[in-house]
Amino acid sequence: MIASEAISTGAPKQATERRLSSLVAAIYDAAFDPERWSRVLADSAIFVGGCAAALCSRDDVYQWGLDPHYVQLYRHTYISFDPVVLGYSIADIEEPISTVDVIPRDRFLTTRFYKEWAQPQGFVDSVHTILEEPCQNAIALMVFRHERDGLVDDEMRWHMRLLAPHFRRAILIGKLVDLNKIGITPFADVLDAINAAIFLVDATGCLVHANAAGGAMLSATSPLRIADKHLAGEDQDTDRALCNAFARASNRNAKVDTKGIVVPLLALGREVHKGEHYAGHVFPLSSQVRRSGQAGCAPTAVLFVHKAALRTSSAPEAIAKAYKLTAMELRVLLAIFDVGGVPEVAEALGVAESTVKTHLGRIFDKTNSKRQADLVKLVASFANLFVG
Repeated sequence: MIASEAISTGAPKQATERRLSSLVAAIYDAAFDPERWSRVLADSAIFVGGCAAALCSRDDVYQWGLDPHYVQLYRHTYISFDPVVLGYSIADIEEPISTVDVIPRDRFLTTRFYKEWAQPQGFVDSVHTILEEPCQNAIALMVFRHERDGLVDDEMRWHMRLLAPHFRRAILIGKLVDLNKIGITPFADVLDAINAAIFLVDATGCLVHANAAGGAMLSATSPLRIADKHLAGEDQDTDRALCNAFARASNRNAKVDTKGIVVPLLALGREVHKGEHYAGHVFPLSSQVRRSGQAGCAPTAVLFVHKAALRTSSAPEAIAKAYKLTAMELRVLLAIFDVGGVPEVAEALGVAESTVKTHLGRIFDKTNSKRQADLVKLVASFANLFVG
């Protein structure tokens, strides 16, 4: 296990890859056995270069290296004052974000969050990565930096980028399967609410389950089809690539990188969508899930399919563009949505109340609003519950 092996600066690439491979396997296993998250977070903190780590949302938290008393304080009070959490609204999924990305260092040291929560524990910085939208109840991986380690650096961000996609996919996969049995029925509503097309298949490509988006893809716009209960492409090359991917995913010793096993897909047979390109990403499921399935139909892999296109703007970016808000105006608007009134926003952002009022007046003018309640409704109207 890597928890006992700290990674020094400039560690050889091969050593890093070995540790990462071991850690990635542990991440996916923890998706099906939450009791493993503490150990995974311990390994992750050391891999990234921190002294503590947490997998956190407003509703739940798994952690390693944190005082349980401060964890409860964070969940119930200080999460609303953490400047980095306020920065989630303008951050990209899987992209590391630290204190300095949101607030100048000197201002951070004057915030209530630093004085009452971070400083008493000896924390000087942290790096977060958003793993799931919506941003107002985001799931995030957090790694904290002690004063003896210094501030977040480029190496720490790089290691965080290596882990983030695996944590994100493990969380989504964890929603697909019940901890004690194949959880198709209990999680059907969750799957159907996700815009991405998701397929659970066995080692031979036999389709075990498809969510609503997957079913629609098969029936209307798909580069995929069903042939004798098996998921197949619209040409022999795609068929072969899918078969190889499913077989490889069923092998627990096979290495799967950050993007999974990528299979390019092309719609050929339907005139409306003919020539459209799609991307399939195949990931293995844990051995625990395989054992729990019925004979002959236990899923061994999950396939995510999406149309190959540039990512659309996030809700905060759309708001800023629609109303021509500056970066600071957007930050104040989102903080109003997150933490409430002017005093709370000023304290969270580390600025004077007069500064917040000045920006708030400009926001009212630009959005043609008169009350903070109107701004909350505006932000909510741009939020999407699920992303494709």
